[in-house]
Amino acid sequence: MRARIWLAFGFASFGWGTAGVGVRAAFDQGVPPIAMVALRATIAAAAIFAYLQFGRGAVPHGRQEWTTGLVMSLFNLTLPFILFTLGYQYASAGFMGLLAALIPIATAVFAHFLLPDDPLYSGKVMGLLVALGGIAFLSLTGDSGLAEGGRPMLSIGLGVSAVVCIGIANIYAKKRSTSYDPVEVTGMQFVLGAALLIPLAMVSEGWPSGITALGWLLVVYLALVGSVLPFLTYYWVLKHVSITRAQIVAYLVPLVSILSGIIVLDEKLGTGIAVGGALILSGVLITGAAERRFVRA
Repeated sequence: MRARIWLAFGFASFGWGTAGVGVRAAFDQGVPPIAMVALRATIAAAAIFAYLQFGRGAVPHGRQEWTTGLVMSLFNLTLPFILFTLGYQYASAGFMGLLAALIPIATAVFAHFLLPDDPLYSGKVMGLLVALGGIAFLSLTGDSGLAEGGRPMLSIGLGVSAVVCIGIANIYAKKRSTSYDPVEVTGMQFVLGAALLIPLAMVSEGWPSGITALGWLLVVYLALVGSVLPFLTYYWVLKHVSITRAQIVAYLVPLVSILSGIIVLDEKLGTGIAVGGALILSGVLITGAAERRFVRA
């Protein structure tokens, strides 16, 4: 089981970590941001429901399951996908990946208020303060990781808003982890997300007509590798380990984002991202270590 859990960590980290590179590359191939999210959700929903129908012979139909799917679709998919995708227009994949690393801290803060046995004690507060120092350093240096067109403050606002949404969704998912099937809830997320996003894309951007063949391939990659794979593996992990240990994924995603951005897109690792990122990851590690000590105690 231990090997399977670490393999799941690797799949989730790779999928989410390389998604930012896919998003930034898709912009250059004529894929508008909201349409990108809508198409990504639609393809992912089709893939998962095809598996449920032909692989398992049934699709979810219970009211409770669809209610869970709706909440998760809003807070773990639709809003974060839109916010992060918009943020990628103004900052590098590595920059946005570092903001995604804040998810465990946001989860810890919400757990203090929503989970009875997970208080916000001193170790978590210290981790939060260190991570906030990293965000402050990013803001002050103005390093977006892009040669031109960067707007780090706007990207921080979009990314942190997405992180807050995911933190809420993580607590909701953990509280109901025994009442849903990971594949089903992932499929419902994408179906409901697509239903919300397609009309929004049509109203805000119109039907995307300038997407290149490579752009469509990137959208498929984002749907299957950047969405379905990490969501399925992460929900499976949540059913087998504590929410604290599951946040290991968030430690790995920014490292994958930075490395893949440098290798694929020739993004730059400036002082702001290097130092600010080190502080953010240190804050996350401090929070994780404090939670492990609390669990052992």
